[in-house]
Amino acid sequence: MIYLLSPLKRDKTISLPMIRFETTATEIDFSNIDTLMFTSKQAVVTADEIDKNWKNYPSIAIGGATKAKIEELGGEVIFYPKNFYGKELAYGIKEFFSHRDILYLRPQKISFDSRGFLEKEGIKLNEQIIYKTLCREYTLQDKPVEGATIIFTSPSTINCFFKNFSWDSSWTAILIGKATKAHLPKYCKYKIADRPLIDSCIEKAFEN
Repeated sequence: MIYLLSPLKRDKTISLPMIRFETTATEIDFSNIDTLMFTSKQAVVTADEIDKNWKNYPSIAIGGATKAKIEELGGEVIFYPKNFYGKELAYGIKEFFSHRDILYLRPQKISFDSRGFLEKEGIKLNEQIIYKTLCREYTLQDKPVEGATIIFTSPSTINCFFKNFSWDSSWTAILIGKATKAHLPKYCKYKIADRPLIDSCIEKAFEN
């Protein structure tokens, strides 16, 4: 049995979404910026709901799903680092975009402080929080079965999962990437997907 904790549904998995989203902004401040940065698909969706003028600015897209959503909604992706996490992402921005004024449209909680890191390198990164992630609540009747494979697609899904359930040693976690791995308790058995995509997580789960 493969449980997918993302809000998205996929064939051959049991949907057990751990998070929900709530928009926290009513407008986007585009003043004094020339480039946008998105690190999640949900940030793109939320920006589009708030102000469709975001499409007038080129975007840095972190992750394949983020890039696809930007392009699907009519935006332009000018930089797509395929394997950037945390500090690697910040170094990439420093190398290629030190001359740009970037606005990072982000969730309330993030796994890495890109702004703080870049400021130490002399690069200003503007930020605006446009949504927050909230945990869904479940009962013990919803707990995954013994021997299940559980796909974690973000640090938030890990946090919310452990608010609902205690870990069963018979389970195997499939993680979408390194940033997510950092939030998984060390006693959990896990594998990391070959690519930071849900479909790749599912492929890895079937190898289990």
